[in-house]
Amino acid sequence: MLDYWVRLYRLYRLPITQVVVLLLPPTPETVIETSFNLETTRHEYRVMRMWEENPEIFLKDEALLPLAPLAATNHPAILLQQVVEKVNQVAANKRGEISAYTQILAGLKYRKDLIRQLFREGIMRDSVIYQEIFQEGEQRGREQGREQGREEGERSLVLRLLTRRVGELPQPVRQRIETLPLEQLENLGEALLDFTSMADLQAWLQAHQ
Repeated sequence: MLDYWVRLYRLYRLPITQVVVLLLPPTPETVIETSFNLETTRHEYRVMRMWEENPEIFLKDEALLPLAPLAATNHPAILLQQVVEKVNQVAANKRGEISAYTQILAGLKYRKDLIRQLFREGIMRDSVIYQEIFQEGEQRGREQGREQGREEGERSLVLRLLTRRVGELPQPVRQRIETLPLEQLENLGEALLDFTSMADLQAWLQAHQ
């Protein structure tokens, strides 16, 4: 760090604040240094421990979004979902690059299958096909009242997404889903992000009887 500081100062002759960004916690016995000391030389620098940082700082700035999945949280999957939503709000000409960087860094902390599922879902939510599916369901239910229309739209969307994720739904399973109240439909809409097979769906339905 001292070597970098000297090179930069020699080149630009400007004040320099050095920051070391640690992406993951080190082993317990590791000492995190914040300075270099040798005889009469002392050089200090800042250390940012990503696992202790507030994620809101990174969620608010698209340039910092790739670091957000590594920030402090008690609910990692929820944080990753928030990151996906923020990435989808980035301008289209920059979204692909930021999404790629974010997924690479998220891979240091999260399971690969979860990252792929959430980002794929995020892309789908941003697509015209997703919007069309949801709007079709809402349109069919609008005549039956606003709340019922919302429930119809959610049910239609969940059924379509489940079919894409686990395959064609058996009739008994479809009928079971069609009887779910709105709150459980919304919960299923979140849970299905982690489904990889029909067994996952059936286990969820069994647990929510």
